[in-house]
Amino acid sequence: MHTRPAARSLLTDSPPGTHLLRGLVAVLALTLLWDLSGLDLPVLQAVGTPGGFPWRHHWLLEQVLHDGLRQVALGFYLLLGLWVLWPQTWPGPAIDRRERLVVVVLVALSLLAVNLVKYHSLTSCPWELQAFGGGASYVSHWNFLDTDGGPGRCFPGGHASSALAFLPLCLPWLLPPRGVDREAATGWRWLLVLLFAGALAGAAQTLRGAHPPSHTLWTLLTCASVSLAGWLGARPWLAGQAAQTVPVSP
Repeated sequence: MHTRPAARSLLTDSPPGTHLLRGLVAVLALTLLWDLSGLDLPVLQAVGTPGGFPWRHHWLLEQVLHDGLRQVALGFYLLLGLWVLWPQTWPGPAIDRRERLVVVVLVALSLLAVNLVKYHSLTSCPWELQAFGGGASYVSHWNFLDTDGGPGRCFPGGHASSALAFLPLCLPWLLPPRGVDREAATGWRWLLVLLFAGALAGAAQTLRGAHPPSHTLWTLLTCASVSLAGWLGARPWLAGQAAQTVPVSP
């Protein structure tokens, strides 16, 4: 008898899981196609000049969408920590404490994954490139051996992870433990809000000259992969807890 691989079965045992799997494949394809297209430089040249990026220090981009969003993300993460400790019966439909803990851990792991790649990256930010008044030469982030002569540590986009690292928050509704029924619409709303916030943060950094669009796409792919893989790994454990909490009829 033919059986599906366990991980795929865990994803495709519900319509939202199937959609998430297809979405992840679509993000991977889009990211690779964007890299192959070489559109990063034309986009940067459209917003930058040989003397730099005119909008680098624009108050809306720098103070609101960069500094402000980062502070909001930090505050939101602290609220998630309180959410883990909050009584299970309030507010609204109960989300088991184990699920809340997994969400917070996956957010932290997503941030860690992005920052680990950045720490070892040889790619410098666009505002460091010679084409925009800096001293670095353009080298593809696929080139893992050559430096561009700049400080590096700019790939993928760290600021976009301020929003995209919170993608695990949608999973208790879109991929609840087996035997648990929740309204998927709540998860889809969280997903749309986080994707919009991540795209906004990435666009702001592109306009400032901090990151090309591909960096934001790779951040999305990294955070989504860590979130799904971690949640699937924890889901059997969460299902066991859900089975223990389901009341048994006499």
